[in-house]
Amino acid sequence: MLLFFGGSLYMSIRISRKKENADGYMTGGGKIGFGISAASMTATWIWASSMYASATSGYTYGISGPIHYGLWGALMILLIYPFGRRIRKVAPKAHTIAEVMFARHGRSSQLMLAGSNVLGSLISLTSNLIAGGALIAMLSPFTFTQGIVAIAIGVLAYTLWSGFRASVLTDFAQVLAMLGAVAIIIPVIFFAAGGPDLFVTGASNLTPQQGDFFSSDAFFNQGAPYIAAVLAYAIGNQTIAQRLFAVREDLIKKTFITATVGYGATIIGVGMLGVIALYAGIQPMDGDVNNLIPQMAATYLSPLLICVFFVMIIGSLSSTADADMTALSSIMMADIYGQNIAGKKNANPKTMLLVGRLTMVGATAAALGFASMQFNILDLLVFVGAMWGALVFPVIASFYWNRVTNVAFSVAVVAALAAFLPVRFEWVDLSGGLGIVSDVLSVIGIGVVLALMSFGFFGLRVAIGVGAVSIVASAPFAIGFLHTYPVLSGSLVAYAVSTIVCVAITMLNKTRRFDFELIKQRTGEFDTADTEILIATESAINDAEPAGDGALAGKDA
Repeated sequence: MLLFFGGSLYMSIRISRKKENADGYMTGGGKIGFGISAASMTATWIWASSMYASATSGYTYGISGPIHYGLWGALMILLIYPFGRRIRKVAPKAHTIAEVMFARHGRSSQLMLAGSNVLGSLISLTSNLIAGGALIAMLSPFTFTQGIVAIAIGVLAYTLWSGFRASVLTDFAQVLAMLGAVAIIIPVIFFAAGGPDLFVTGASNLTPQQGDFFSSDAFFNQGAPYIAAVLAYAIGNQTIAQRLFAVREDLIKKTFITATVGYGATIIGVGMLGVIALYAGIQPMDGDVNNLIPQMAATYLSPLLICVFFVMIIGSLSSTADADMTALSSIMMADIYGQNIAGKKNANPKTMLLVGRLTMVGATAAALGFASMQFNILDLLVFVGAMWGALVFPVIASFYWNRVTNVAFSVAVVAALAAFLPVRFEWVDLSGGLGIVSDVLSVIGIGVVLALMSFGFFGLRVAIGVGAVSIVASAPFAIGFLHTYPVLSGSLVAYAVSTIVCVAITMLNKTRRFDFELIKQRTGEFDTADTEILIATESAINDAEPAGDGALAGKDA
């Protein structure tokens, strides 16, 4: 661990500058190349929690579990790029999605998106520390608490000074280490546990649903909620948006397609560890499924390969933990200080850097406190994704539909959250009429999710057709039983309510139209003084020779 974090710190020091730039600290200046961007996107999406959650899904639902987890997650990365190209077109130099919402609507919409990302990134950071703490407690003499403290300090050390630039550079090395480790470790554990014969000798350990590749149990409890949740992650998550604003605009498509393939192959592969454990009849230590992956490593790997495995997990959690830290710092720098406290014209870049670094320290301390509670990682991921589901339609609509207002955005999100929480946590009895209402909204939510997916690639007409057909086709089967799956129903209800309310209020707006060119004027670089000095210097250099020639010509004349 010292070698890993020491190497990351060395890389960060090598790129450090005496005078750090606030815009570079948040997005690397928006000019990151393909290799670094694709590696960073892949590494950020492949986090330790996703590895643990995929294995948990495999252990819980059988072989279809990791496929539902990894395949839909990979497709969601692919879905980002068409929306991402639109976002970069209207806001080429923005730092956060919330900053763009401030330019589009105003303060309330911005703070809703910023607040959800603060909560989401804290939960993400917490879940990564939990994954790392479980690993260290299982494979070393150190305790869980000592493990999470060591990891938190290690990630903070190499991220604190250079921010996003340190995050993306170390991501490149980390993703190479992760992919290499996965290619070695998964086959070794598979053959050590019994190889192909395991699927015959261990079949008796599975329930009929776990043994069914097309398990309805796996789809309704894992696949379908994750489709809804990860679409929300794609649109609402600042760690993803930050990389979107950092990559060169002409490389967006190539970057996200590459990350799609890398993520899907890796996460499905790691999830098979849970399937192997299920067939082998292994019980998670202390009944905690978070211990499953390190337990498999400790059982089947040699000491040398355990070190390789350790690098895989530490690399995956570090790549996302530093992304969460930089996302939180960007939100506090650009949205809280830059827009709401100082104002964009009066924001001091030096103060912004101080705010960003203090945010990283505070977020690390908060995540350590939450990690000590050892929540279930899979539950955390689905909850955050569902929470962001309330924002997806209003955010997307705001980039395409010039009639959407701040009132439509804000009321839609609040109404969706108000509907989501009682359904998700079963605060109300859904066995009667409320259950039917929930099911009807869920069916509409199915149409909304599929329509949004189609819209990014094929446009409005196809999206409306897909959404309508989906609603009609799913209604006879879904109404009457979908409320029995609260995780899925909660997400779908959030999508439906936010869409219905947003569209209804927007349609009442008959006169106001938004000019999307205003977003470019209202967002942009904070280090304007440094930029102006650089431009003035370059201009003086360029003008020097012509001026001399002109003077000489005049003298001669």
